[in-house]
Amino acid sequence: MTTQSLDRPAERRHFGELMGKPWAGVAMLLVFYIVLLAAFSILSPWFLSFNNMMSIGTNMAFIGLMAAAGTPLIIAGGLDLSVAAIAGLAGVIVALLNAAGVPIWGGVVVALFIGAGIGLLNGALATGLKMNPLIVTLGMMSIVSGLALVLTGGLSRPLFDPSFNWLGSGRFLEVPVPLILMLIVFAILWWLMRFSRFGRHLYASGGNAEASRLIGVPVARTQIILYVISGLSGAVAGILLSATLGAAAPTAASDHLLTVIAAIILGGTSLFGGRGSVWGTLLAVLILGTLNNGLTLMDVSSFWQDVTRGVVLLLAVALDIVRTRAAGE
Repeated sequence: MTTQSLDRPAERRHFGELMGKPWAGVAMLLVFYIVLLAAFSILSPWFLSFNNMMSIGTNMAFIGLMAAAGTPLIIAGGLDLSVAAIAGLAGVIVALLNAAGVPIWGGVVVALFIGAGIGLLNGALATGLKMNPLIVTLGMMSIVSGLALVLTGGLSRPLFDPSFNWLGSGRFLEVPVPLILMLIVFAILWWLMRFSRFGRHLYASGGNAEASRLIGVPVARTQIILYVISGLSGAVAGILLSATLGAAAPTAASDHLLTVIAAIILGGTSLFGGRGSVWGTLLAVLILGTLNNGLTLMDVSSFWQDVTRGVVLLLAVALDIVRTRAAGE
């Protein structure tokens, strides 16, 4: 037996320890993001302009909102596939109520309550009845998206109100309002996950639910709260998207569910629960937005962009498996 073969277990152990560090995945994503920025800046002279960078942030803000709330939910052992459908329904509710004479901000409040209510129902079914969250939220996605189509006949509804549209197109100190809102949500969730008892509970719930219950962690309550937050984030994202577009389309956000899931997994959140961070998710959101923007500037077909998103999702899941196995060695 050679010295080199004796060193291999130690090398794998060190690699596993490195991959298990909470900052390792974020650092890798940051390096990749910098390389991506450098590559597109060489390929397109307009890429690194301030307006283009802000455009990426604006376009990805509503996706980032859904991914931010989905991150702690998956860490805690849950999953929400209905969040994009909730976004579509939220915009429809605001538009229909406004057309019926309800003040637009009253419609916003109603849409937020409905989004939170759908999240509560998801949580009750997944935790109270012990139903598989994949099946629960997949079924809810179909119900909610179908309801949005029924209410609108599949057509977009206009939403023109200066104060409302400012949410989607306004700027504060030259920074787009949607980008500011997204960053605020990420910061709040980071604080909750890092410094609060609730944050410790959600990591424990995803790491080992049964053991956590035995030591008094309210696993079911923690997961239900996270489902409510996810539903609420879907409603906020839908409202923000409608404000940006000046119209509510029932399927406006549905095509972006894959991007939301890809961002969460690519950001280092484990599909098996117990591990992840919102900063990793934020970096992944920016990477995916930058990738789409760069390919558009290079005049690459949108069909190939769909292919790219699918490849990124598969690579993200594969990377998650590698990280999990390496950390377990």
